[in-house]
Amino acid sequence: MSEQYRSRVYTDRPPYADFDPPHKLSAIKSIVARKLYDHPNAICSYSGGSDSDILVAIIEDARQTFRLAPVHYAFFNTGLEMQATKDHVIETSEKYGIEIAEFRPELNIIQSVRKHGVPFVSKIMSSGLEAWQKKGIPLSIAEEYNTAQDKKAKREELRDRYPKCENLINFLCCCNSAGEPRPNIQLVINSSKYMLDFIEEYPPDFPISARCCDYCKKHLAHRVQKGYEMIITGERRDEGGMRSVPKKDCKTMCFTETSSKQYRLRPLYYVSDVDKAWIKDYYGIRYSDAYEVYGLTRTGCCGCPISYKAVDDLEKIRPFEPNVVEAAWNIFGKSYEYRKKYNDYKKNRLQEEKRKRIEESGQCGLY
Repeated sequence: MSEQYRSRVYTDRPPYADFDPPHKLSAIKSIVARKLYDHPNAICSYSGGSDSDILVAIIEDARQTFRLAPVHYAFFNTGLEMQATKDHVIETSEKYGIEIAEFRPELNIIQSVRKHGVPFVSKIMSSGLEAWQKKGIPLSIAEEYNTAQDKKAKREELRDRYPKCENLINFLCCCNSAGEPRPNIQLVINSSKYMLDFIEEYPPDFPISARCCDYCKKHLAHRVQKGYEMIITGERRDEGGMRSVPKKDCKTMCFTETSSKQYRLRPLYYVSDVDKAWIKDYYGIRYSDAYEVYGLTRTGCCGCPISYKAVDDLEKIRPFEPNVVEAAWNIFGKSYEYRKKYNDYKKNRLQEEKRKRIEESGQCGLY
C-alpha cells in the first residue's frame, strides 16, 4: 500500500486540532484571548454567514470572560447581497451589542464584471482563462509540451517564444517552470477534468475573470483594515480550495504576520464541520434565514458562479427574494450557461470512456 501524502496543513497542525469539540473550543477561546490581549487594535471581517456567526460568538465570549477591549467588525457589502444577509448583520449587531460597520467597494460587482469579465468554475481557473484570453497564446502549446520527448527543453523554448507568460504556460501545459509535469495540482487548467479539450472545442464567447472578488472583497478589505494591528477572519480548512493549502511563511495557518507587518488570526482554521455544529448548539446560535429558512448550506457572494451549486441555490432563494435572483442571472448568466455546457461535456466524455473500457474488457475476455 502506497504512503498517503499529507501537506503541512496536516503534518504540522497544532495539538488542539485533534481535540474533541468542547476542549477545542476552550483552546480556541484561549488563543483568541491571548492574541487580543497582545494586539487589542483588531478588526474582524463579518460576512453574515455561518462561519462568521461562530467566530463572533467565540470572540465576544473571550472578550467578556477576560474583559478585553472591543473588536471592530466590518461587513463588506458587494452590491449583490440577500436581504436575509443584511437583516442578519443587524440582528447580530443587536444580539451582542456590537457595531458592525458596513463598507461598499469603489467598483461593485456589476461594474467589475462589465469591465473585466465573469468568474467561471474557480478563482484559479478564472485567472488562467483571463490571461489566455488577453495574451492570445494558442491552446496547442499543451499538445506541443505533451508530445515533446525533452519536456524541460520544450518548456524553455515556450518561455522564449512567449515572454512574460510564465504562469499562463504552466496553466495550459499542466507543468511547472522547470518543465516537470504537474497534472494534478489546482493551478493548472485540467484540475477540472477535460477543461482544456472543452475550451478548445467550445471557446467562451464572453470575457472570464474573477476580478470582481478583488474589487468587492480584497481591495476593499485592505483599505478598511489598514491601520489595525490584527485582522481576524473565519477561514476554515474544511472549506477546501486554496484555504487548505499551506503558505510558505505559515505552517498552521492560524496566526501569521502579513507583508504589511500586520497580524492575521484565523481562529476557526482547524474547526471541522462537526466542531462547528457543536459550537452552534453550545452558544445557541441561529444562522440567518438564508440557512434556517431558504435552506442554503453556504452563502458568500450571492449567485457567485464559482460555486458549483450556484444555480440550484438561486432556485432556493427565488421564492423569498426573486429580485436578487434575477440580478444574479443578469450579472452571471453567461457563466451559468457555460458551466452547464461544460458539465454536460464532462459527463459525456466520462460515459464514453466507461463504454470503451467495458468494450475492451469484453474483447479481452474472448481470448
